[in-house]
Amino acid sequence: MNAETALFAGVSVFFGASATVYGWFSAEPAGTAALAVACLMSALVAFFLVRQHAKTGSLPQDQKGAAVHETTGPVDFFPPRSGFPVLTALGTALLALGLVYGLWLFLLGVGVIAPGIGGFVFQYGRRGTGS
Repeated sequence: MNAETALFAGVSVFFGASATVYGWFSAEPAGTAALAVACLMSALVAFFLVRQHAKTGSLPQDQKGAAVHETTGPVDFFPPRSGFPVLTALGTALLALGLVYGLWLFLLGVGVIAPGIGGFVFQYGRRGTGS
């Protein structure tokens, strides 16, 4: 079991024990439900990590004497110039302001953020190239 799995399993056990004790001594069901959901969420992450460890095996980070260069992965492609981050940031700001000032500004933010996210997704996709 790697360190991440042990960490999330421990967090799950902690929240499970806390939910049990809190539910026993408290008359409030909301706190018990919140602790139980936190237990289930951390158990889900621990389960995912166990499955990934079984599927892919040990990572270099799991070895005691691992060097830093062994743990780094490949660096992805980052676009040199793009206007889509600015468009997405502007749309996000308009969405947040729309929550405060009204539905009309929120919908304007949706109209600005949609092409920004679409541009991020399809920026380097070309028709007929198989990408």
